[in-house]
Amino acid sequence: MSMTVKPFALAVCATLATTPALAADLTYSDSPVYEEPSAASSGGWTGGYVGLHAGSASERVNPFSGDKEFMGGVQGGYNAEMNGFVVGGELELSHMGDVEVDVPGGDLRERHRLAAKAKAGMPLGDTLVYGTAGMAMTSLRDTGTAVGPDGWKPGWLLGAGIEQKFNQNISGRVEYNYVKTNDVRSFNAGSGTSETNISDHTIKAGVNYRF
Repeated sequence: MSMTVKPFALAVCATLATTPALAADLTYSDSPVYEEPSAASSGGWTGGYVGLHAGSASERVNPFSGDKEFMGGVQGGYNAEMNGFVVGGELELSHMGDVEVDVPGGDLRERHRLAAKAKAGMPLGDTLVYGTAGMAMTSLRDTGTAVGPDGWKPGWLLGAGIEQKFNQNISGRVEYNYVKTNDVRSFNAGSGTSETNISDHTIKAGVNYRF
């Protein structure tokens, strides 16, 4: 082999030797790593919770005008997220602040309320917009103008709210409720015994701890 051919042959061999490695680098690469979306990014509304609430109660549609009372209480419930919706149930116990409601010839005071509510809503990430409906039991107190029934009177409840998650465990919410109690019997010295329907409106803010 001549001096000119020998260097050329060595260069060809070196090129052939490095070609498979270069091809391997061009052909293969690390596969992208798939990460499961975090619970916060998917809403994460499934689970139980307990919490506190406080707000304003009034016989008028706007609880912030006219006669109103401070109310507050506790709640607990469970939500389940499925097919893009959230459904759940909640029990709520409230002190109504002795808000006055009209009866023929006078007034009665609402003292305590126990509500059993169903909820359904639309999750928007960390925000939940929902409606609620259920049954409410209310205890009434006499006033100087009327005497009311003993025990608890049943009624029905409608409402709506919005809840915002602050982290995986803590959320805050604002909720409106309308409660109507039918056939409340009362006695007044001037008008005697009568039956009437009473109602109230509440707007309350609350905080929940989820577990």
